[in-house]
Amino acid sequence: MRDTLVLNASFEPLSTVTLNRAVVLVLQDKAVVEQAHPELRMRASAVELPVPRVIRLCRFVRVPFRRHAPWSRRGVLVRDGHRCAYCGRRASTVDHVVPRSQGGGDTWLNTVASCSTDNHRKADRTPEQAGMPLLFKPFVPSPGDAMLLALAADDRSALPDWLPQPVAA
Repeated sequence: MRDTLVLNASFEPLSTVTLNRAVVLVLQDKAVVEQAHPELRMRASAVELPVPRVIRLCRFVRVPFRRHAPWSRRGVLVRDGHRCAYCGRRASTVDHVVPRSQGGGDTWLNTVASCSTDNHRKADRTPEQAGMPLLFKPFVPSPGDAMLLALAADDRSALPDWLPQPVAA
């Protein structure tokens, strides 16, 4: 996991930054390391620092309220755990529950992860028309959950225990 999670001073997830940016924030005393990689350290001529996984800002940053995470294909795949909503195998594509030709759009509730076989088989039909029921219902993740899901996509144990665990499909 090369991205570093940035928490506000109130411990709420704000964003992710590159490792270099995280180190700069820590060295400038704008952030503190809350969780580091257990065996990795960064060394410079006069400084030795643990490689941060999670940093917390020292000062509270006011963030405009966002109700929903922005939709993206990658976000749908991560939300669904790269599992096909029709058969449960590994998914590599995104399928529209209500096809775009029938008025469906690119929204969290209208898209699911799908394997290419099932995506092709369902084609330009709804799941009911194709006789392919969904194994789980799509949902809208909160912005914080979407960020935590993306960070924990490869290894859920990489996140600290005290962070709220995102709800996955």
